Amino acid sequence: MLDEANLFRPNIKLVRQIGSSVSFFDVQIENKSGTLLTSVHHKEAAEPYVITFTPNHPKHVFTNVSYTALLRAIRYSSTLSTFESERCSIKLMLLYNG
Repeated sequence: MLDEANLFRPNIKLVRQIGSSVSFFDVQIENKSGTLLTSVHHKEAAEPYVITFTPNHPKHVFTNVSYTALLRAIRYSSTLSTFESERCSIKLMLLYNG
């Protein structure tokens, strides 16, 4: 069944995995003693880079990057400490990118 699903969308590969955590698209889900904890999943190929802050891009693009990153942190963080950690990471990412 999984092989058939992988044929349907060649750019998305589903794999069988047994463990205490799983990444599903942008969400990291972890089972800690029977409690499910969620956080933002970071893809190694895309992080921590975003588009560079140059005059070639409209201002709304940069506003959307910040807004979307914070919205993901709010939606996917199951605890306040997870959200705070993600918020600090977003701040560093934006500072790093200028």
